[in-house]
Amino acid sequence: MELGFNEHFERPNADIYYYPNFLNIEQADFIFNHCVDELEWSQRYIKMFGKELPNPRLESWYGDPGAHYIYSGLKFDALPWTKALKKLKTSIEEKANHRFNSVLCNLYRSGNDSMGWHADDEPELGKNPVIASLTLGQERSFHLKHNNLKEQQLKLNLSHGSLLIMAGETQHFWKHQIPKSKRKLLPRVNLTFRKVQTKNA
Repeated sequence: MELGFNEHFERPNADIYYYPNFLNIEQADFIFNHCVDELEWSQRYIKMFGKELPNPRLESWYGDPGAHYIYSGLKFDALPWTKALKKLKTSIEEKANHRFNSVLCNLYRSGNDSMGWHADDEPELGKNPVIASLTLGQERSFHLKHNNLKEQQLKLNLSHGSLLIMAGETQHFWKHQIPKSKRKLLPRVNLTFRKVQTKNA
């Protein structure tokens, strides 16, 4: 892994690190193609305003046995790790100094696909969860905002092969999103490694 330059963003109630060159181009291209071609993608539906609407992206969930995850009323049962994802998990664990047992995979097919404002604060993630987010493919804008301090905002352009780590109190005091874009964009894969509580944990 090429760690190279990194940045620690000092913000209230946040612990955020960005590594733009966590993977080199060859490594990032390999993982991107593996994810697009080999992972089991599906489009889930969520209830909003009394209607069932399709999530504006494709998703899949991989992890250890028993690593279940529920968000927005959707339940994910972990598929077995692929060899490439498990190797990648080990490398990210070393950098984050944290163990992960699962990964939520998102495929943004174009600028029309997005992720609305939210925090990764589900009960099964425990207190002060560590979220390690790897971007592959198209660079996308990533926004964060503090729940109470309106002047505290952060915008990043997440590039191919970059790693963003959110730790500490971040998920309790900040929300984040991937907004839609009117520009013509190529596909982006986002792998968010996390540790969920299981009966075996």
